[in-house]
Amino acid sequence: MTTSLPLPAALRGFRLLMSAQFVSGLADSALLLVAIGRLAAEGGPVWLPPLLKLAFTLAYVLLTPFVGPLADRAPKATVMSAANALKAGACAAMALGAPVGPCFALTGAGAALYSPAKYGLVTELMPPHRLVAANGWIEVATVLAVLLGTMLGGALLAWLAPATALAGLLALYGLAALLNLGIPDSGARYPAAPPLACQLGDFARANARLWRDPLGRVSLATTTLFWGVGATLQFLVLRWAEEDLGLTLAQAAWLQGLSATGVVVGALLAGRLVPLERAPQVLWLGVPMGLLLLPMPHIDHWLPALPLLACAGLVAGLFRTDSVSCGKALSGAAAAEAVMAFMGPSSAPGMTPR
Repeated sequence: MTTSLPLPAALRGFRLLMSAQFVSGLADSALLLVAIGRLAAEGGPVWLPPLLKLAFTLAYVLLTPFVGPLADRAPKATVMSAANALKAGACAAMALGAPVGPCFALTGAGAALYSPAKYGLVTELMPPHRLVAANGWIEVATVLAVLLGTMLGGALLAWLAPATALAGLLALYGLAALLNLGIPDSGARYPAAPPLACQLGDFARANARLWRDPLGRVSLATTTLFWGVGATLQFLVLRWAEEDLGLTLAQAAWLQGLSATGVVVGALLAGRLVPLERAPQVLWLGVPMGLLLLPMPHIDHWLPALPLLACAGLVAGLFRTDSVSCGKALSGAAAAEAVMAFMGPSSAPGMTPR
């Protein structure tokens, strides 16, 4: 459903949306590193940081089937502002000393609500002939937020105490919520959402349809494995950088930023060089992606680690983009997006925010 707003007002609303996406994504990407820094400062056990991502992911995944209809019940700018307020509340609670795990679960709930509202608002504000360009600009804002947010997390840990760094991220979430509130109401309204049982049934049918299809089954399996390996490696690389390369947590975050740069470049290359119908032909890139990780235990200096992580990120970007494309080619993009978010969420802090 497109907007009834005049084009200048719609364009102003889209610019505010893109700005809010950048600011919110910046905070999302820095939050995990700052939270790990707080746990390290408190002397927490080494097994605790991975549980942060587990708490986030469980909240995100379990809410995925329901947040789309929920986001349609109110103006989407208001929904996005509320989602950022949830994240801000979680950040404030962490800064005041609340347990980090439940706070991350609350952040996951905010991220799950934010994503469908964001993409739905793009379709409401922009006319059909501008949608491709508009989605491209949203992805540019997301990419920049991932890169700069990872580096921001490292810089905050290097310069500030964790509680102060969390207060800075709280200010970013507050700014994003204010930007959301400045977006004009598109005027789009939708029928009431179906009963909960119907929503679950629709989601289950879309899931089963993708798993029954040979190509969809490969896409879902590779997406699930990719995010599982990626979530594990995120923590392994941090420990490896600290214990084997002799880096601080803040410096290790910059290494992750380099890997994220490779992912972005790979995704951009995939979008330009690999048409959708050829996406299954590049799934073999998962093999060299794994092989590039084998030398890591034998590297004890940060200099040779730089090209290795950049290349691994590049291949991962190519692989992830095309594995997801396989699924979206099978069952409408919205249904595939929901199922793939359920199998492998891509908006966890420190990963590509959606």
